[in-house]
Amino acid sequence: MEFNYLKFEKRGRIGILTLDRPKALNALNEGVFKELTCFLESEDVKSTRALVITGEGKAFIAGADIKAMQEYSPQAAYDFSETGKMVFDKIANLEVPVIAAINGFALGGGLELALACDIRVASEKARLGLPEVNLGLIPGFNGTQRLPRLVGAGNAMYLMMLGEGITATEAYQLGIVQKLTPPESTLDEAVALAEKIVTKGPNALRLIKEMVREGLELNSKEAGKMESKEFGRLFKEDHLEREEGINAFLEKRHPNWE
Repeated sequence: MEFNYLKFEKRGRIGILTLDRPKALNALNEGVFKELTCFLESEDVKSTRALVITGEGKAFIAGADIKAMQEYSPQAAYDFSETGKMVFDKIANLEVPVIAAINGFALGGGLELALACDIRVASEKARLGLPEVNLGLIPGFNGTQRLPRLVGAGNAMYLMMLGEGITATEAYQLGIVQKLTPPESTLDEAVALAEKIVTKGPNALRLIKEMVREGLELNSKEAGKMESKEFGRLFKEDHLEREEGINAFLEKRHPNWE
């Protein structure tokens, strides 16, 4: 599949998707969203066991394309927001683990895309933030919803109302980022982390994503019941993944999930 704004490669079982608009700091626009939609529905994604998303050049994604937004009508702005949310929801709802390799600036829509990923690995020199308030705007791709669920309302309000970027170390301390890396090895370490994760049970990984994402929308009692129900289902007689995992543990060998 040919793209203008994306590059895709595979390293074994791991897919690497690179946003490729370095002269625009990989800024998001309608064309990027169209290509992301096509990619996320493609066989390329279905053939991977995990997906790493990164940016070309010195930025992960420096935000939305402000120049393109300058002439938006209210309806056009609404449609752009809804399109971005739809694309990021597709990322969040992929059955495989998704890791953001934040190699540089992750601002505005760039941070919102990273928040849609399951795990975030960042260069020690990366800078992250939601600066929309400086333009008289608010985050439009679910940033006002995903960030508070990750770091709490107070921290999210602080970051969004101040509109200033924070360092990767500060993002790590807040829990936005799960791992810091030297700048030259961010992608490699994200891929290594993905390789480690995909040695685990594929169905269990899918269920962990599902339980966490859906549980955040439920009260704790409902979420707990959902968890117990899915835990019980894993003990069906024909559940080969659970059987292989337990047998491998008892036999002191690595499980074979294939």
